[in-house]
Amino acid sequence: MKSYLNLILACLITSAIFAQEKPVKIVFDVTSDDPSVHKSTVRHVKAMSEAYPDSEFEVVMYSGAMDMVLKNKSVVADDIANLVQKDNVDFVICEGTMKRYNTASSDLIAGVKSVPDGILEIIVKQKEGWGYIKESK
Repeated sequence: MKSYLNLILACLITSAIFAQEKPVKIVFDVTSDDPSVHKSTVRHVKAMSEAYPDSEFEVVMYSGAMDMVLKNKSVVADDIANLVQKDNVDFVICEGTMKRYNTASSDLIAGVKSVPDGILEIIVKQKEGWGYIKESK
């Protein structure tokens, strides 16, 4: 009986280890203008992209999150500039939000991309099987 329980325990541990190694795809939804939300988002993406280098991460910003990617206003500009250098991390801003804030691509932190619609980008990612994380306070 004891060896049977040990076998079951070993199987459970092994499956848990393999489950953690499977690459994931995660989209982060950021709408807040709060710098503390911007900082925590960057912290989460940095930690996860380092822990899971075979996984993919995309941060989608729209609405009030415009300042997060403006090179002259962002409190996380250096962090974003470093993260977008990774092959598995993208930061994208909604073009509708850019238009509302009269923002040009040249105002963005280098490496930040734009998408026509931030909400639609998130929906498409979810439809493709990406996990979803809403970053908020």
